[in-house]
Amino acid sequence: MRLILASQSPSRASILRGAGVEPVLEPADIDERALEAQLAEHSPAATVAALATAKAEKVAFRYPDEPVIGGDSMLLLDGHLQGKPHTIDATVERWRQQAGRTAQLLTGHCVIFGMQRHVETSTTTIRFAEASEADIEAYARSGEPLECAGAFTLEAMGGWFIDSIDGDPSSVIGLSLPVVRRALYSFGLGVSDFW
Repeated sequence: MRLILASQSPSRASILRGAGVEPVLEPADIDERALEAQLAEHSPAATVAALATAKAEKVAFRYPDEPVIGGDSMLLLDGHLQGKPHTIDATVERWRQQAGRTAQLLTGHCVIFGMQRHVETSTTTIRFAEASEADIEAYARSGEPLECAGAFTLEAMGGWFIDSIDGDPSSVIGLSLPVVRRALYSFGLGVSDFW
């Protein structure tokens, strides 16, 4: 049996590989911006869960006998969800807002196995460093944070600018191993079934 990852995120695939699982990568092609607009009245946790669910559902019909994982992460700062910044200028602006502050990274998960599903959002508190203006500019220009929720990575160059986290480290990187384990257990499967 295989785990299907409805994502093109190298970080999510890396988490699973580091945990002994070689996932099948099946990126889900959904219009995230349109879905976010439809979910405007939902809570932040429900929004990321709905995005993760849309990704898993887009792929699950192709794999009726194997678990399909959908995930989505966004940073919650001052009551507003922030996804990927996409540009250097947007990254610099985000970092000017979040440097020296605390925010929550929300990671929605949806794991579908046949007719069963497990939907859960994990929350991890991030304490951002008082990064210097020069470092913010250099980090943005590196390109690393442009396609990352919250405009940062924990496991690479961005780790310089994270003072601490309170919660699940794998969730910050993009996929919570504890959440996936709970999902597999709820389906009567074991983690070691996929090693």
